[in-house]
Amino acid sequence: MLTRLILLCSLLLASVAVSASDDSYTYANYRQVTVSHLHLDLDMNFEQKTLSGFADLQLNWLVSDATELYLDTRDLTISRVYGKQQNGNWQPVPFSLAARDEVLGSKLTISPAFQPQKLRIHYSSKPQASGLQWLTPEQTAGKTTPFMFSQNQAIHARSWIPIQDTPAVRMSYSARIQTTDKVLVVMSAPNDPATNRDGDYQFYMPQPIPAYLIAIAAGDLQFKAMSEQTGVYAEPYILNAAAKEFASTQAMIDATEKLYGEYRWGRYDLLILPPSFPFGGMENPVLSFITPTVVAGDGSLVNLIAHELAHSWSGNLVTNATWRDLWLNEGFTSYVENRIMEQVFGTDRAVMEQALSVQALQDELKTLSANDSILHIDLQGRDPDDAFSGVPYTKGQLFLMFLERQFGRDKFDPFVRRYFADHAFKSIDTASFVEYLNRNLLQKYPDIVSPAEAETWVYHSGLPTSTPAPQSDAFNQVRQHASNWLAGNIELAALPTESWTVHEWLYFINNLPLSISQPQLISLDAAFNLTESANSEIAHAWYLLALKTGYQQIMPQLEQYLINIGRRKLIIPLYKELASTPAGLAFARKVYQQARPGYHPLAQGSVDELLNP
Repeated sequence: MLTRLILLCSLLLASVAVSASDDSYTYANYRQVTVSHLHLDLDMNFEQKTLSGFADLQLNWLVSDATELYLDTRDLTISRVYGKQQNGNWQPVPFSLAARDEVLGSKLTISPAFQPQKLRIHYSSKPQASGLQWLTPEQTAGKTTPFMFSQNQAIHARSWIPIQDTPAVRMSYSARIQTTDKVLVVMSAPNDPATNRDGDYQFYMPQPIPAYLIAIAAGDLQFKAMSEQTGVYAEPYILNAAAKEFASTQAMIDATEKLYGEYRWGRYDLLILPPSFPFGGMENPVLSFITPTVVAGDGSLVNLIAHELAHSWSGNLVTNATWRDLWLNEGFTSYVENRIMEQVFGTDRAVMEQALSVQALQDELKTLSANDSILHIDLQGRDPDDAFSGVPYTKGQLFLMFLERQFGRDKFDPFVRRYFADHAFKSIDTASFVEYLNRNLLQKYPDIVSPAEAETWVYHSGLPTSTPAPQSDAFNQVRQHASNWLAGNIELAALPTESWTVHEWLYFINNLPLSISQPQLISLDAAFNLTESANSEIAHAWYLLALKTGYQQIMPQLEQYLINIGRRKLIIPLYKELASTPAGLAFARKVYQQARPGYHPLAQGSVDELLNP
């Protein structure tokens, strides 16, 4: 009963953000009117690569004399708009679509002469929608059934829904999707594992979420349960392997609930997407979207599942109000992820993952401007996708680790738990968080961390001198073994690699000097078959080292790697390194010509810029 009352209150407050600042990446006049519920009635056409139909927007007018509504769109065809009168009749209302802005898309202005409680917008998406990828049967593993999926974050929902595309506005939603009965459609809403594949699918998400968390996918999907609460949707070729790989998901949920309170979303399922998915995962509520590159066969990369699950508290339950505040989503989530890994898999593994993340951040900071190393980032008009560096993730995590270290878990854990409870189903900006932090932690336990220290973390560039430096005993041993081998003091056979985890392998490869000799690289490859590694993370690290050191033996396997994987984290650094030499650039362009049709639009844009600036 308590959960239902909380949900009811959250629905009433669905459109109210804690934020006092405005989101510069939306046209929406959400201070005057907000969307409280969205209903989609769409036809999914694989041949035309379009979603078409109508969207009903339930409106909450906040200003008594306001009669205009501004919505976000990108590459949508708007055919007509109706407003629902108090007598229940639908009346056509005027609308206009502005010229397309490269970042924001096109402003849709709807001008009824009254305040309708509901608007109906008839529209169609276009094949080039930045938030959708359409795969032909030939581009899937089964080769018989097409596949499509959405990726709305940061501001790509507007490419297939006319909506207030800002995390400051939260709404419940429902949908009816009609398509061929060859595919199963799933959405970021409760999905029934027993749903018939009949081409007519209906969904209802009762919890209010921002537009970027509305998600859809369709393909030759099957379901396999992992527990009563969790399961996997995937194409048949990877279904059993994924369910086995992620069998620890229920243990992760149980551990997180003990730390931070009730999981408030009902089921928690995973959708394994095709390799073209441009991210590791996407935290779409109830149904996290996951790359197949983490199905490693040994559970070594399941921290990604912990990360997406953690978003059920940080990001989905409590959301950044604008993309300047991304660290409130990702920093908290990276912190919670690591606490989950510690609870389920032990301290040693959690510390290794901390150390790898910190080392990656330190390397990345060498390439970023000072402005881009600030948690409360000023994007200066750039695409909000540019905010997704290691800074909001790892620097944000380190800030929370610093607070945990200073206050102790006995004080810090209850603070985080209360933060999630106090802001459940709300959006919050950085200034509001800093004020909440001061009131509920810094002032409650004075003379431990000053407001100035906390604000240095949030508003200043780089890493403060108080930054935690996680130390892994396992990594220290790996470093010593590597030093002894490089110095010629031991043979490769003496390295205790049979007991190494993936994390130790990554640390070993990432820290080999660029002065390493070709004979040493050849010996490494011969001993451990690194060029043929089936682990996508190890292969990536090895290929990157090989490119930097001129080890050409990887090139045939690298070509297949770039063609078969579209995850940006794994391919962008490789393309970037290839583009640093004329020969490498020529190779990259040749491979990309074959790979590009299978990449997501977000990956295409990144690689296009690298290879053809």
